[in-house]
Amino acid sequence: MKFFTLVLFILFGYVAEAQRTLLHCGTLIDGLSDRAMKEMTIVVEGNRIIGVEKGFSAPGKDDKVIDLTRHSVMPGLMDMHVHLEGETSPDSYLKRFQQDPADIAYDAAVHAKTTLMAGFTTVRDLGGTGVNTALRDAVNAGKVPGPRIFSAGKSIATTGGHADPTNGYRSDLVGDPGPKEGVINGPYDARKAVRQRYKDGSNVIKITSTGGVLSLAKDGSGPQFQMDELEAIIETAREYGMTTAAHAHGDEGMRRAVEAGITSIEHGTFMSTATMDLMKEKGTYYVPTISAGMFVAEKAKIPGYYPPIIVPKALEVGPQISNTFAQAYKRGVKIAFGTDAAVFPHGENGKEFGYMVDAGMPPMETIKSATIEAAKLLEMEEQLGTIESGKLADIVATMDNPLENISTMENVVFVMKDGVVYKD
Repeated sequence: MKFFTLVLFILFGYVAEAQRTLLHCGTLIDGLSDRAMKEMTIVVEGNRIIGVEKGFSAPGKDDKVIDLTRHSVMPGLMDMHVHLEGETSPDSYLKRFQQDPADIAYDAAVHAKTTLMAGFTTVRDLGGTGVNTALRDAVNAGKVPGPRIFSAGKSIATTGGHADPTNGYRSDLVGDPGPKEGVINGPYDARKAVRQRYKDGSNVIKITSTGGVLSLAKDGSGPQFQMDELEAIIETAREYGMTTAAHAHGDEGMRRAVEAGITSIEHGTFMSTATMDLMKEKGTYYVPTISAGMFVAEKAKIPGYYPPIIVPKALEVGPQISNTFAQAYKRGVKIAFGTDAAVFPHGENGKEFGYMVDAGMPPMETIKSATIEAAKLLEMEEQLGTIESGKLADIVATMDNPLENISTMENVVFVMKDGVVYKD
């Protein structure tokens, strides 16, 4: 009986259409064109964009209209390098001995919401305790508001390397962390560490292929993986359908990672032109994180903000990232937007656009780096990164035109993610 009733409803037009939302856009940057379009309408149904129409389309009886006629509208922004579990502070090194996983989780939920409200509807969380993966699941289940998260879980390092979680501990606390904790020595450990991340539910594998600025270790740029270790990590990640990202400041460590087939290089501070050319040849993405470099260089001048072992590294690395970015852009390296948020306060991700423009990248290209290029890096370009029919309805807006005033990217005033309005 129900089947015949449904047939009659369809034949006589009694089945109501799903409610649509029409976004009337004064200026539209769609992530595809190199030019902004004026007076456009985006049609959203459920969590999908079902049409992009010229002019301000008239609504149907049940349609909802969102008036963005005085705004610049673009795809949801994507930050390819964040750490949602924590945030910079002078006591951050002490907190690791004070916070339980539940404490970290509550902080992470706050940072996730802050990030979403800043217009970033998708992020890669490149290293935490594993709470980052649980946070991803909580966001996906609608339990907490936040961006769509691609989680690396715990980063992979070598003993004493940048992501060895016991660096700086006293001798009775150091222990001997292994693949489960993200510390490897040799290709067998490397494979086990990747498989553990897969078992834990990670989307992406993050390695620390050189020393780092904020770890409690002297070296900030030397290589920390051998080629057989890198090849084992990257090959195993591919077998499990995961992309890979390499924290790297020194040139030798990043060159090895690129040779081994890494998907993206993070920071890239002392990248040589030879490595830039190799990245072009291999199709490797560069995620520059200029914001983090600028922030640590500034805070390193404040006595007591960082432990003394970190200060010289921060003063050296910070100012160089912008210069490297400028050179890599001119040389044609593929660039995806990333900030290293947590090194600086969450929600200030939009400052990166200004730093990129200052270094020579045109405003439209900076926006594309945070939309379609980021989607390609995630291998999600069929779902994200542009305003076009069939894509997920991740849409943000600013008051001013970012092509004329890039600082407006620091003040996103409208956020829709998955068809749901979070900020209006």
